[in-house]
Amino acid sequence: MSAVDTYDVVIIGGGAAGLSAALLLGRARRRVAVVDAGQPRNVRAEHIHGYLTRDGVPPARFLEVAREEVRSYGVELVDAIAQEVRPDRCVQLADGRLLTARQIILATGLKDVLPEIEGADERWGRGLFQCPYCHGWEHQDRALAVLGTAESSVQQALLVRQFSTDVTLFTHGMEALDGQDADALASRGVKVVEGRVRALVGGSGSLAGVRMGNGDLHACEALFYEPDATVDTSIVQVPECRTGENGCVSTDQTGRTSVDGVWAVGNAADPAAQVITAAGDAYRLAVAVNAALIDDDVAAATGQLRQCVVQGS
Repeated sequence: MSAVDTYDVVIIGGGAAGLSAALLLGRARRRVAVVDAGQPRNVRAEHIHGYLTRDGVPPARFLEVAREEVRSYGVELVDAIAQEVRPDRCVQLADGRLLTARQIILATGLKDVLPEIEGADERWGRGLFQCPYCHGWEHQDRALAVLGTAESSVQQALLVRQFSTDVTLFTHGMEALDGQDADALASRGVKVVEGRVRALVGGSGSLAGVRMGNGDLHACEALFYEPDATVDTSIVQVPECRTGENGCVSTDQTGRTSVDGVWAVGNAADPAAQVITAAGDAYRLAVAVNAALIDDDVAAATGQLRQCVVQGS
């Protein structure tokens, strides 16, 4: 590629959302570039689950197949860091290159913020999980637990209870349980342990137990936790691009942001989107993006036609 390249669409982020949008736009014969830094959010997970026909596929294999598919339609994969999206619809890469685009799609996803607990980082995706739908089946009928961080942790504990009769909620950073929540947990046999978790213990990349601040050790083979997440800096730097209270990009129903010509999809716009929903939303967004490009094509062609008529007269 030269120092400056021009595309119909530049997509920032090469996960399920970005590549799904790229696939459809490539098939629509648009010139598309996907910029990806190679740091997917689910890099620690062993398998993808809940994605029909792809259930149990390792994330790396999923991306490998997806990248092969989009390449077959002429999509260019740019392995680089998107440093900034400029008001003139130029994407500045960390290596100095500029990619100009008629439309830009933000599909960078989120970066999880892990709890400040000893052993959390090495066990993320290997004993410490976010989603019971993604990892509950594989740990059914074992000692399971939920790390309390917010009101929603009660509902997460009740969900985890579907996979085992041995479930513990560690209150950790939660406020005191009210009577209704305490009754709901008790009715399902969910144990409640007050206090903060100090460390996760077990073998390398596995979990055997949870050590509390007072030194008590509780057996646990999988701990579920709803992490905070941060938005990629390339999104934050888009001028006048509005974000919501959750830090994600605000969009309309089609995926348009507050900035003309800039769209957002996947976890960049919806923190709860799973792989399959991110891919589906990206398909729908790609249709809208292509429609916007068609409108621009028609407007340009009409303008040229009128100019020719005027000159001919």
